[in-house]
Amino acid sequence: MIRAFLAVELNEVVRGELAKLQRELKQRLDREIQRKARVSWVQPASIHLTLKFLGDTDEQLVGALRDAVEQAIGSHEAVSVPLQRLGSFPRSQSPRVLWVGPSEEWERGDGAKRLAELHQSIEQICEGFGFARETKPFNPHLTLVRIKEGERSVGPALAKSGVADRPLTLGLLVVGAVALMKSELRPTGPVYTKLWEVRLRE
Repeated sequence: MIRAFLAVELNEVVRGELAKLQRELKQRLDREIQRKARVSWVQPASIHLTLKFLGDTDEQLVGALRDAVEQAIGSHEAVSVPLQRLGSFPRSQSPRVLWVGPSEEWERGDGAKRLAELHQSIEQICEGFGFARETKPFNPHLTLVRIKEGERSVGPALAKSGVADRPLTLGLLVVGAVALMKSELRPTGPVYTKLWEVRLRE
């Protein structure tokens, strides 16, 4: 068994922009929250757009899953997602996760619709292999930081910083290929290995 997920990898330009934003957030938040919160910053090299978390996966399925995904997404065109907003889960007053993603305006447009259709195709394929279908609506986001403790001190600090209120220009996340990633949990953090990649239609 391997721990696996389907994801979209980022290019180096976007990774660099995310690293800069993390540095700014850290600088602004560290002064405010000091020792009240325990936070875990995601390494820029590990940031990706998760399309489907599979969890424990039989290694014998890896090849068949690739063939099925290739067949399912071959008719889908690549989608570019503008990274313009800093958001939080579950709410900004006491966030457990800070992320970047597209604007709410983009989420109402054609690009978001096409990305949702791609996500549905992947859900359908995975369900055929025995993986449970995700019940929550798909929210394209890149996780920057996880707040383990003290989220109530992070919310006010984030509001005071003003970072969440301004539009961001971090470039485009190009959804042009889907990769199967193996995740190995280590004391220093998860290590990801790409097992295969399937490209969308240009």
